Amino acid sequence: MNFSNLFKIALRAIAANKMRSFLTALGIIIGIASVITMLAIGQGTKKSIQANISEMGSNMIMISPGADMRGGVRQDASSMETLKLADYEAIKEGCTYIKAVSPMVQSAGQFIYGNNNTPSSIYGVNQDYLEIRQISVSDGEMFTETDIKSSAKVCVLGQTVVDNLFGDGADPIGKVIRFKSIPFRVVGVLKKKGYNSMGMDQDDLVLAPYTSVMKRILAQTYLSGIQCSAITEGVTEKATEEISTILRRNHKLRDAEGEMMGDEDDFNIRTQEEISNMLSSTTDMLTILLGAVAGISLIVGGIGIMNIMYVSVTERTREIGLRMSVGARGIDILNQFLIEAILLSITGGIIGVLLGLGLSYFISNVVHWPVYVQPWSIIMSFAVCTLTGVFFGWYPAKKAARLDPIEAIRYE
Repeated sequence: MNFSNLFKIALRAIAANKMRSFLTALGIIIGIASVITMLAIGQGTKKSIQANISEMGSNMIMISPGADMRGGVRQDASSMETLKLADYEAIKEGCTYIKAVSPMVQSAGQFIYGNNNTPSSIYGVNQDYLEIRQISVSDGEMFTETDIKSSAKVCVLGQTVVDNLFGDGADPIGKVIRFKSIPFRVVGVLKKKGYNSMGMDQDDLVLAPYTSVMKRILAQTYLSGIQCSAITEGVTEKATEEISTILRRNHKLRDAEGEMMGDEDDFNIRTQEEISNMLSSTTDMLTILLGAVAGISLIVGGIGIMNIMYVSVTERTREIGLRMSVGARGIDILNQFLIEAILLSITGGIIGVLLGLGLSYFISNVVHWPVYVQPWSIIMSFAVCTLTGVFFGWYPAKKAARLDPIEAIRYE
């Protein structure tokens, strides 16, 4: 018996029990739709995080003070005074893999203008900070090198601070705001960036010359951190090694010699690449977990197919006996039931793919979650559902093929 006839017989058998066939395929439909949707959510989250990190500067290097042991007690890194302006100058002059570097000090508090006030953070930086963080000034201008040298009381506002202090559509350029009773003249407004994937408002900040923040607000001579930007992402590791060498030399830290232990770094260096790899591995784990949970429904769907095929073999025992008595071989009976199982799986797979794409579109455009459907997830899901049909349909089909024709005809 050729395959075209077997295919027609399988189609007729499925059409004769439409509701049962649909319910059988429903497990596969739900499984495929779940796998595609869950993988799309996982990949979308990963893409969103990577995009946000790229916006912050994929080749950014962050240097912070390291925690220290005093009297057997590990101190808080934020209270350490290990980073000085001399370190910033040394990195600026001696690091060949760096294209931009900015010292950083910061303070949080209440900003006041007239009757309005808003809590925010002020960051003391230089002009390179804009290039490092990939942000730009939309109105006005950035403070100058002259402002830094004179510790001028000038600042650049993020859009959120502008909206809270001056209201929508207001022009803050030239206005004077106060922070801890210290007046700052607004010289620019940063271009709006919105929220990142971690829910942080990237426009809720104020930039000022680092000298102004150090002298007029914090009254300190040490830095909270130093931020750099490597020439390219590919030389980030070399830049990190070079910065480490310069800082260890500046801080007079001993290197390990022979069996003698060297001094530990009193600073920490982190790159966006490290953060990106850490978050990517976390989202990959989450994606695998979501896919595995959704994949369980595929197994359940396969068991459903196996169960129905068993019922179908039992119901059609006499039919199988008649076919075999008129010349049908065991392989023909096997192929007939196997084709039925595969048809149910493939039909369920097609509907499941369409449903999965529809759900992904709904989540992206209505729920507004980051979603990214990768072609390999559709191909993989479809291949799995086909293999499920073959795997779970094989045993019932094999049972049908082994029936004795005479006993099958006598079956009531």
